Amino acid sequence: MPTRSVLTLTAALLGSFAAAQTAPQTTPPAPTQTAAPQQVAGQTAEQAAAQARDLAERARRTYPKGSASIDQPLWKQAADAAEQAVRLAPQNPEYLKLRAQIYTEVGFWKQAELGWNAYFQAAPQASQADRQQAAAVQYNLGYAAYTRNQPDQAARFFAACLDLDTQNADCATWAARTALEAGNYAQAQTLYARALQLKPGDKTLTYFQNLAQNASRYGPAATRAFSRAYVELDAGRKAEALAGFQEAARTAPNFVEAWREAGRLALELGNAQAALTAYQGAAALPGATASDRYNLALAQEGQQFGLKAVQTFRNAYAKYTAGDKGAAEAGFLEATRLNPQYAKAWAWLGRVRYEAKNYAGAAEAYGQAVQLDPNDKSSAYYLRLAQQGK
Repeated sequence: MPTRSVLTLTAALLGSFAAAQTAPQTTPPAPTQTAAPQQVAGQTAEQAAAQARDLAERARRTYPKGSASIDQPLWKQAADAAEQAVRLAPQNPEYLKLRAQIYTEVGFWKQAELGWNAYFQAAPQASQADRQQAAAVQYNLGYAAYTRNQPDQAARFFAACLDLDTQNADCATWAARTALEAGNYAQAQTLYARALQLKPGDKTLTYFQNLAQNASRYGPAATRAFSRAYVELDAGRKAEALAGFQEAARTAPNFVEAWREAGRLALELGNAQAALTAYQGAAALPGATASDRYNLALAQEGQQFGLKAVQTFRNAYAKYTAGDKGAAEAGFLEATRLNPQYAKAWAWLGRVRYEAKNYAGAAEAYGQAVQLDPNDKSSAYYLRLAQQGK
């Protein structure tokens, strides 16, 4: 499922910064930038704020783009100076906003949340751009809670994000996801519909909207396992995703999408046994498709001859039917190399060579096919013809 990364979302919303950063990363500081900001006796709030702005600008020029962190000396100094400005003028909206923006830019999400809350109290008519930045903070807090397996907290953060920015498609998406996992299916459908209004035609949102409509048949435990597996898949952790889809299917054996996703991923990972189990589960259900049955046959044959060999054979067969006989011959030959006991691959290698009038090569391939499968009358017939050179 294509999910915009936490970092990308926030960076897009921090347009007021020269180089917006969204997640704390530690970068070793240069030796000349370790000194704390000088707080002059009698310093005014305006002077502290100016110092904070100057330090933030220096930090953007000094550190690599995308690395902003409160652990970096210049950013730490900028935040301290902003805090000093707020201490000296606690009701000044400009300084409150500056502090919130700095914490947002370095990805210090909890402090950023507190900072924006204080700013909104002082400036209840804040701009939409300010609210969008604060919404991005809520999104990041929500995503962090979700990854810590704290769904209730995550749901609250995503809801707060939508309160701040009603057009935030990512918060609508994740609010829908947390509602789905919690078993709040009606709410999930409403939120997915809202997300689709913001991102029309999004295939993943459409997929999960349909899942939400059927989720009551599977139950919260299976639905949650499926949803979490999708997150793992999005992150590229395929083995973990496969385990999650398998758990969903075991928990709700009528969950055809879980069987199907487990089977597809098992084939991709080359796990013939897992693919066979998954597609047997899918093919046994009323919602089974021709594709499920095709993949079941693939898994069955793959368990016997090896998935790589069978997939190579089927790709070669597709080339053959498309008229690319040269590529087909190379593919059939590769399938026999991957598994010399694969009689069908030898038979089709013989056929494509026979059609090219390569009778010696055809006889060699057909000979292997007949040796492996003495009951293959078609290969035996063409073997005699090839040996006769006709």
